[in-house]
Amino acid sequence: MTPQAPAARRPIRDLPDELISQIAAGEVVERPASVVRELLDNALDAGATQVTVRLSAGGVRLILVEDDGLGIPREELPVALRRHATSKIASLHDLEAVGTMGFRGEALAAINSIADMSLISRTLDTGHAWQLDGRTGELKPAPRARGTSVEVRELFYATPARRKFLKTDATELAHCIDAVRRHALVRPDVGFAIWHEGKLVEQWRACSGALAGARSLSHHDQRLADVLGAEFVAQSVAVYHESSARRADGQPAVRVWGRAGIPDAARTRADQQFAYVNGRYVRDKVLTHAARSAYEDVLHGQRQPVYALYIEIDPARVDVNVHPTKIEVRFRDSREVHQAVRHAAEDALAAPRAGAASANAASPEAEAAAQPPLRPGLQSNKAFAQQGWAQPAIKFVANQEHRVSDFEALWPVSPGTSRPAAPARPMPGAAPAPADSPPASAPPESSLPRGDWPLGRALAQLQGIYILAENAQGLIIVDMHAAHERIVYERLKSQFDASRIASQPLLIPATFAATPQEVATAEAGADTLALLGLEITPFSPKTLAVRAVPTSLAAGDAVELARSVLAELAQHDASTVVQRAQNELLGAMACHGAVRANRQLTVDEMNALLRQMEATERSDQCNHGRPTWRQLSLKELDSLFLRGR
Repeated sequence: MTPQAPAARRPIRDLPDELISQIAAGEVVERPASVVRELLDNALDAGATQVTVRLSAGGVRLILVEDDGLGIPREELPVALRRHATSKIASLHDLEAVGTMGFRGEALAAINSIADMSLISRTLDTGHAWQLDGRTGELKPAPRARGTSVEVRELFYATPARRKFLKTDATELAHCIDAVRRHALVRPDVGFAIWHEGKLVEQWRACSGALAGARSLSHHDQRLADVLGAEFVAQSVAVYHESSARRADGQPAVRVWGRAGIPDAARTRADQQFAYVNGRYVRDKVLTHAARSAYEDVLHGQRQPVYALYIEIDPARVDVNVHPTKIEVRFRDSREVHQAVRHAAEDALAAPRAGAASANAASPEAEAAAQPPLRPGLQSNKAFAQQGWAQPAIKFVANQEHRVSDFEALWPVSPGTSRPAAPARPMPGAAPAPADSPPASAPPESSLPRGDWPLGRALAQLQGIYILAENAQGLIIVDMHAAHERIVYERLKSQFDASRIASQPLLIPATFAATPQEVATAEAGADTLALLGLEITPFSPKTLAVRAVPTSLAAGDAVELARSVLAELAQHDASTVVQRAQNELLGAMACHGAVRANRQLTVDEMNALLRQMEATERSDQCNHGRPTWRQLSLKELDSLFLRGR
């Protein structure tokens, strides 16, 4: 093989300013949507309440962004096109606590180096606007109301090779609309309009009340419905969480709010996942992982959740200067943020939705008027659920004769309560209930007020698999195995979480070859590992030894568990790995312990199961992510039989 001749040495020299700006443009401007995003940031920082975006050829031929913000004074217009010229920051302290959308001072200079650009701006105290030509630097008077217009023509004309990487006009237009949509979701107090080839494509008006500065969750809900559709709000739950840690001013260290889609609203693609940090849309692995972990045991298969989450954190505790497009951030304490987002979504998704669906179908006043008064001695739904329906803790070490599927063990008869004289009449053709499973202590079916229970009153059992029940809205169909599986699973988790994770030393430590990062993580996170029941210590400079594992996971692969925990600990909250492994074990126990198909239940037993579902967190899905119940409204039933047509 002939050796290559050494390359001729080239001298080190300064690059021309125009080439420097074009290199910077390669980082900042990827496509027309990048220009739209940067100009929207500037408009919002200027205090705009209405922003209009006009496009041609998907933004390649023309991008015009108009706002009604504060405007730029005449003497500052030429400065605005210089590299690293900005009004947002002036010192390192400002950079470490950025509170504006833009701050780098690169966008306008970079865009001007690869396109024809002009600025028209007017402040409140001037009689007319001034127009600056980006090519020539010529400054002349122009007509305009207060605010700024930035016009960008022939994008990438100065770098024709970049144009070859652009997609069709329709694709580029879709990306531009997405850029505006992301800004619109976080600023309900600002109106946005998008025009393409002279036609109005999208328009989102400023939410009423938000203009006065009274921005609230309701205004964000209105904007979410306008941008993502009313179905997004209807198929999601409100999220709000404050961390226990506090800042110096008394505010919570991390505040998380927004909306999280219910599991039934999950999609095949992750195209409706929006996360904002201090008002800035970001794509961050910590936030994505935290949100996904909140859906772990309620999503089926590889479906993707939908959510719009807003994180408020001290600007000094998050670094937004880690990516030229400011799309990525770095948290000072990523574990704190991860736990806050995860707990916020988990808590919001935990409440059973049967009660919420019932409340939405009829207002409390109308529901109270439609129902007969409670009989003497019969308490209301909440009081009744609180006093007699909590199941006892499951004994992990129990008598051999005890079965989780035994309904008498799950709902024992209270002292002083007599059993019904005879079991409820089974449906025609059904096998009689087993002799070893007497009816539970549920109240007789006739004493349940019509419409009082969200999941209704049991009517019958279908094919030994489904429970049919009637509520105020229509017909409820329950998968009894899936429902009971979730009930047992949540009880097992609650009992397990109440106790400290026990650790079991290994007779022979499991050693494995470790990377330098794994060794460093094991040494730095020894205290965290101990709380998780793990003991991982260096065995040699390149080897780690697993000396103890959680007792509940002693039969598993210790090395695989250690690797997974160390990988999570290096980036996120390692407790999720141990919890996931434990939940898989508890899920298997719950699946085998739940009532099986073809088990004939009495009406009282079916009602007992329905009441327990209403009091159990996440009872809308089994721990495999499958739904446990479905509602058929009277309107849907009428349509099946063409009633009213």
